[in-house]
Amino acid sequence: MELAHYSDFAVRLVNTEEPARGKDSLTSVEVIRELFGASAQAARRATDADVTRFRSVRGRLRAVFAAADEGDETQAVDLLNSLLLEFPVSPQISGHDFRDDDGRPKWHMHLAEHPSNATAGYAAIAAMGLAVHLTEYGVDRLGLCEAAPCRNAYLDTSTNRSRRYCSDRCATRANVAAYRARKRLESTDRLHSTGRTAVSAQETSPSADR
Repeated sequence: MELAHYSDFAVRLVNTEEPARGKDSLTSVEVIRELFGASAQAARRATDADVTRFRSVRGRLRAVFAAADEGDETQAVDLLNSLLLEFPVSPQISGHDFRDDDGRPKWHMHLAEHPSNATAGYAAIAAMGLAVHLTEYGVDRLGLCEAAPCRNAYLDTSTNRSRRYCSDRCATRANVAAYRARKRLESTDRLHSTGRTAVSAQETSPSADR
């Protein structure tokens, strides 16, 4: 796995909460284990105590995305650096995931599981993955969905840096809302225009001159 792919760990964790809707799906050990995905061994170390710790890390990761979304690159980097310092990674050279045509391992960098606890391990992987993504692609590639009230985090991988929404569903919803708003404005403008025309016609009519 390329190191930048670990940035998905950060996105998955941040998006367990929808602040504007008052929703939080990070409520149990089972949810934490699902966040780890294929990292089954690390997931097994999760306990009830990790729920609160995961929420704390989630808030700090969301702050990174929020700073980036607001264009404050220095703040985003400072916040991410604090996570990297607190949750250091243990890199390893691995070849277990990929093989070439001759069956030989394709050596690549891999982040080893953290020996401390599930939170430390997940935070280290998420922060490192996000840091690699940020330095390779730019701070402006981190964002929060613009389709209110959704504020899910996303990583912009578009070629022209044009992504604004976390999903196709939110993009469609925002486009429909914008279309309806334009139609309402056009309707209001037509009513005002019709009213002004009627008043003007009344003022210039022969009866108005008498």
